[in-house]
Amino acid sequence: MSVVKRKTPQRNLKLNEQKLRVFLQVKPLLVLLCVGLLYFAYFNWQNWLEKLDSKPISSFALLGTPQYTTNSDIREMILKMGELKGFFGQDVNVIREQIQSMPWIKGSVVRKIWPDRLSILVAEYTPVAYWNEDHFVSADGVVFKLPKDKLKNDNMPHLYGPDYQSLIVLDAWQQIFNDLKSKGITLKAVSIDERGSWEIVVENDITLKLGRGEWKSKIDRFMTIYPQIEVPENKKIIYIDLRYKVGAAVHFSDVN
Repeated sequence: MSVVKRKTPQRNLKLNEQKLRVFLQVKPLLVLLCVGLLYFAYFNWQNWLEKLDSKPISSFALLGTPQYTTNSDIREMILKMGELKGFFGQDVNVIREQIQSMPWIKGSVVRKIWPDRLSILVAEYTPVAYWNEDHFVSADGVVFKLPKDKLKNDNMPHLYGPDYQSLIVLDAWQQIFNDLKSKGITLKAVSIDERGSWEIVVENDITLKLGRGEWKSKIDRFMTIYPQIEVPENKKIIYIDLRYKVGAAVHFSDVN
């Protein structure tokens, strides 16, 4: 009669401990192997994709109806990149960043179309005023460049100041414009300097020096005294200094 030996709990515990030790010894190697495979795949997947391409991307379609961006603009930016890769190998993010380097482009979407074509959609900044003469500013205060030959409307306000003050100046323009318009006076330009001192230009190229701080009461004072100013013969008003608590100083020059 044979006797069957049964495994005791202590023996089972020892076997489990041995398996655990083996696993703990092998685990770092498994983790290292997985990391190595992922690392290899990460740095070679682009090469694998490129091998699937038979020809480079060679054409594009500019979608929508952008106001300032033309097919020639897009073509020029893409040509600067050299020859593109194929459908699988080309990274569209690189193209998107290149297109967005045009200063009037707010953002863009670039997609690949099989087998060798791109579709491109752009969002542009729309100028609402000149900024420091050689730039423009959008309705949300973004300062940007735009070739003047692309400008559809040049009848815009002229604003001046540090770039970080663009939205404040734009808001001031709107308020002052409305105030003066109600009195039949045309506003032409608004500026603020680094010290926060305001100046505006109204009809007949008259400059109003408003100084720092609150300017509404000074505008009201100007509108009160302006109709009462007597301009000497062969003279014209150059500027009106309103940086006083009361009254104003009027400066004249000869009429050319």
